[in-house]
Amino acid sequence: MSMHVVVATDGSKQSLAAARHLRALAAPEALSAVTVLAVVRPLAAVSFVDELSGTGREDAASSVASFRDAAKASIDVIAAVFDGWGPKVHRKVRSGSPANEIIKVAEQVDAGLVVVASGGRGLSDRVLLGSTAQRVQQYAPCPVLVVRPAPKRRRA
Repeated sequence: MSMHVVVATDGSKQSLAAARHLRALAAPEALSAVTVLAVVRPLAAVSFVDELSGTGREDAASSVASFRDAAKASIDVIAAVFDGWGPKVHRKVRSGSPANEIIKVAEQVDAGLVVVASGGRGLSDRVLLGSTAQRVQQYAPCPVLVVRPAPKRRRA
């Protein structure tokens, strides 16, 4: 039996780490597809920060088009984690509340797992940490893997 996995990205390095974590844990033959999802919040002061693509969109103008471009660039970086791995990779950019849109996509694709990052830097402190990850975990129609960052080492 194979499952469809939704991997949510907010453009943070932690969301890239979450995608890599999924690849390290899952057997590709157990997955039918992976949907990489980014949610743009058009009315937010900071809608989407792209820490991944190297295009310098962290300071993008506050237009919905630039937010969508940043989201697409981040999706491409996350999707590249799964290149040549096995399951088909789909890319989606949605607009709205991140938790609501992640849950809706999980329902639409009949996901068997949702992967989200928690506790990263950049936007994931504001978007995927806490309320979004909690809401997805609480209301998703399937299990949710919340990937926390590795603890920072203390210097003696």
